[in-house]
Amino acid sequence: MLTAKIEAILFAAGKPIEIKTVVRILGVSQEIIREAIEELKQYLNVSDSGIHVLEHEEKLQLVTNPDFSEVVKHLAKEEVSGELTRPSLETLTVIAYRGPMSKPEIEQIRGVNCTLILRNLLLRGLIEEREDVERLQPVYTVSVDLLRHLGLHHMNELPGYNGLHANERIDKMLAELASVQVESNG
Repeated sequence: MLTAKIEAILFAAGKPIEIKTVVRILGVSQEIIREAIEELKQYLNVSDSGIHVLEHEEKLQLVTNPDFSEVVKHLAKEEVSGELTRPSLETLTVIAYRGPMSKPEIEQIRGVNCTLILRNLLLRGLIEEREDVERLQPVYTVSVDLLRHLGLHHMNELPGYNGLHANERIDKMLAELASVQVESNG
């Protein structure tokens, strides 16, 4: 059961997660977690499994089986080709005019889950993700490649940038989200 919990955490994280974080979340000793990780690796890291557990520098991540890299390349190529969807354009616009923004902030403005959209924008190289020490979570900004593609030197060259970047209604919406997050954490 512990291995299944670790697998669920790694799947939900979608990116490398520190082993000490898994220890903290599950409230089990590091020794027991390490045993469960080895068990999970024995179960998943086999040739007929599409998913493997990668461990590097005290971090874990679910990754695709390297034997299926060609299939995954085709999927990735399909995801990053073609036009952006309307939801992707909306999300990109929110980040461009209001960034850097966290995922919850973006979702507060758009009113929908943006996980897959953010992943797609990251794969296309249109946005960048970085850790924000104040917010204790990743934030998203537009990439240099996007600026170059749009022929801009700075985001404030976008039409109506100043009005949307410092919009009172959006500021209030984000302040409400921040106060809810503080209440739930404290």
